[in-house]
Amino acid sequence: MIFRHHHSRGIHSLRGKLTLANVALLALGIIVATAVSLMGMRYYLLDQVDSELFKTRDSLGSTQLTAQQIDSMSALAFVRDGKIPESQGPPNSDSLFALVDTTGHSLTIGTFEPTENQRALAEAVDDPRSLTGDAEPQDVTVDGTPFRVIGISLTDGTTILLASSTDALHKGMAKALKLDLTFGALLLALLAVLTMLSVSRRLRPLEDMVETSSAIAEGDLARRVPSSHHPTQEVEQLRLALNSMLHQVESAYRTRERSATQLRRFVADASHELRTPLSAIRGYLQLYDKGMLREPGERKRAWDRMTGEADRMARLVDELLTLARLDQQPELRFKNVDLSRLVRDAAEDLRAQQPERPVSVGADGALLIHADESGLRQILGNLVANVRTHTPADVAVTLGLERVDGVVRLCVADEGPGLEEDDASRIFDRFFRAGGGAGSGLGMAIVQGVVVAHGGEVEVRTAPGEGLAVTVTLPAKACAG
Repeated sequence: MIFRHHHSRGIHSLRGKLTLANVALLALGIIVATAVSLMGMRYYLLDQVDSELFKTRDSLGSTQLTAQQIDSMSALAFVRDGKIPESQGPPNSDSLFALVDTTGHSLTIGTFEPTENQRALAEAVDDPRSLTGDAEPQDVTVDGTPFRVIGISLTDGTTILLASSTDALHKGMAKALKLDLTFGALLLALLAVLTMLSVSRRLRPLEDMVETSSAIAEGDLARRVPSSHHPTQEVEQLRLALNSMLHQVESAYRTRERSATQLRRFVADASHELRTPLSAIRGYLQLYDKGMLREPGERKRAWDRMTGEADRMARLVDELLTLARLDQQPELRFKNVDLSRLVRDAAEDLRAQQPERPVSVGADGALLIHADESGLRQILGNLVANVRTHTPADVAVTLGLERVDGVVRLCVADEGPGLEEDDASRIFDRFFRAGGGAGSGLGMAIVQGVVVAHGGEVEVRTAPGEGLAVTVTLPAKACAG
């Protein structure tokens, strides 16, 4: 199934959600800041208005005047339309002055009848006498204009109502609110744009990851997530982790493909190798069944050939079983083994089989190693058999053994024809026989499997005309002290 990447630009995308979250947080901050500033401004301005009213109330209240005295005082002759001069009332020109009786009706001051604003002020106040003791002025509306009003109680029971308009305050707060909302809207729009740009840049590595994953799903296993110019720590960690995972996935896939290819080739080669001796045995059996082997010599020769092919097939099966066990990483039986003795025994076996071959041994004394003895014997046996099978009988061979820097190196070198570079690179492949020579082609594969099971490594040094040297290195942890 192929997954294709589509850029999501809607509000349900991560980009949209981050933008909405930032805008929502800023909007909440603007609302809170605006509310706090307007409340502070209202409190400050009202406090100024109230302070002026309280000063006037204290000034008039300390005179202990009556309504009749006020009516007869020439000092109030200049009162016009209910306005109080700056010298006796609040400095605000939007101030009202009204004299009311105990019932709340507006009274005449001197020769001046109450104005409409004075009557409206008196009607707006439900209980004038209650205002004389209030610690805070009362909010009233006179002819659609908001006022703050307080009361001054006179000695004859009448009350002076002093009111100061707060219309300018409310208009100022409305303008401030509009300005804050306008500025806040512009700020939110700017934040939304900057957030979209910033989030797009920050999320680009994630989009690269999606594109890389889609490309890998389509078969491009070598694709990796590129590094951004200014990565964040978390995104860079995610990129490195994803690239590491992709590398492991690619390695596992390549290994599986290679293993599958090797398995198919192995099955084909094994089938071919087993088919040859089986065909020979079946052919001789058919000859015997048809009575074509009449002479005792012919029957003996056929019997020997069938026995030889059966032995060859048995060896091949044994080697296949050995490789199968090595592939399953068997538990080896480790113990202290004198590797020098095993090397000398392998050299003696080679001399016995090919007396004319010059054999040199560099394994004096004892060299103990903690390893599986049967595995070491199999390594030496296969290396010696490889020399015996693929080199002329008079070619010299050297078996060397040394201990250097805590590791043991076993080298079996001959002075034979050597191998071409292509053949040398395939020497450990199963069923590979250089030049189609004798043998099953499994010996060197078994050597490599046993060495790897011991945690060591094996390498080959060869060239045409320069012989072949196989060096087995066992790690320090495998060496006995």
